Amino acid sequence: MNRILASSLATLIATSVVLAETKPAVPPAPGAPAAPAAPSKFKPLVDSLDLKDGDTLVFLGDSITHQCLYTQYIEDFFYTRYPKVHIHFHNSGVGGDRAKDALIRFDEDVAAYKPKYVTILLGMNDGAYKDFDKAIFDTYQQDMGTLLDKIAGLGATAIPMTPTMFDARTKRMIGKTLEPRDTYYNGVLSLYGTWLREQAETRGLGFVDMWSPLNDLTMTTRKKTPEFTMIPDGVHPAAPGQAVMAVAMLEDIVPRSQCTQIMIDEKAGKLVPTANGGKVNDFNGTDSGVSFSFAADKLPWVLPPDAADGYKLTHAGHHYSNEKVSVRGLKPGRYEFKIDGQLIGIFTAGQLGFGVELEENQKTPEYQQALKVALLNKQRNDEAYHPLRDQYRDLKGKRNALAKIGESDPQYAAKKGEFDEWYKGQKAKVAELLAKAQDFEGQIYQANQPATHKYEFTPAPEAPAQAKK
Repeated sequence: MNRILASSLATLIATSVVLAETKPAVPPAPGAPAAPAAPSKFKPLVDSLDLKDGDTLVFLGDSITHQCLYTQYIEDFFYTRYPKVHIHFHNSGVGGDRAKDALIRFDEDVAAYKPKYVTILLGMNDGAYKDFDKAIFDTYQQDMGTLLDKIAGLGATAIPMTPTMFDARTKRMIGKTLEPRDTYYNGVLSLYGTWLREQAETRGLGFVDMWSPLNDLTMTTRKKTPEFTMIPDGVHPAAPGQAVMAVAMLEDIVPRSQCTQIMIDEKAGKLVPTANGGKVNDFNGTDSGVSFSFAADKLPWVLPPDAADGYKLTHAGHHYSNEKVSVRGLKPGRYEFKIDGQLIGIFTAGQLGFGVELEENQKTPEYQQALKVALLNKQRNDEAYHPLRDQYRDLKGKRNALAKIGESDPQYAAKKGEFDEWYKGQKAKVAELLAKAQDFEGQIYQANQPATHKYEFTPAPEAPAQAKK
């Protein structure tokens, strides 16, 4: 028997055995419930944060988190979008940190706050600012994996985020010599972020891509402005870049929604109001003018002035607030729009019929209230949380210095005693700063409660005729 025939015969026998052992499927009886689907071995990815009253979100990271900027802007979003939900935020960023450093302080700086979610922005330092090195990458993988395991052990959900952009061009712009690493380190960070995304998918976590938005916006803007950068030192995004980072977080893990929308439309011969995100009361409307009071459920997302460029670059107001009012059925002409007697603008009946967006109109009381919230939160971060993060940076430095001495050194006992004494004082300062941050939080949750405002649309006075020459 030749080999081809023998192979064919073996295949036929094997197939016959399989067919003999396989029983035909029996269809379910009419009306019987369908058999449950086999459970998937994969967890669904987290596509949005589900933060409820009393929950805590921890921002874990390195110096870019230590800056207290993108974290602050995310806090601003939740303070204004969900003013009735009391959410706690803890910044756990330390300058120079790698994943291994985050593990050292994990219990006191992450676990102690019993978080529901922990975002992780690490990797910039883990790559050691070198060309890709397998041993360095292996260490990063091991430490990051341990960190993800520890967060899961708390019953919390980790939200890994890619490292941000390394902008090599800035060195040339400030006259510094470009080192070889500067030409490829941005690509190394991209690789680290790609591995992290795979981890998020495998573990069923949330995920935020910080690298792409910063790179894409930078390249697009440099087509017209070659010197443009959001990262003046090549590593740490300034406030506009951090606003882009905040938008990236909202894009990936927060469902997009409107702030408020008021619609006045003609139905059955009369004007009728409807609203999303609030309630219209005391409505009076004809084709000559409209007035009503509006009690909103939320405020527009407003950032401090130093973040304005990043807010505009990402069209954040339109995408993440979209506070809009539309009035249809008015006679043709120009109308004054006032809130609480303050002139907001003069619009034609056509413009009002199409709809006017208010989220970036600094004349509205809602904008001013949201700005007050943002500035209060800026004060909270500047006066409480940034100094708090400085305390943990100093703690890391002292721990590292003690570790270098080694327990066999004759000076170790004395140095350890000095460290323990300093550590007691550090804990007291941390407690004091946390109390200060909590006091600001109380002020914010008083300042962010929406109020009822009076809206009016009345015919605008005729524009004065130009003097004849």
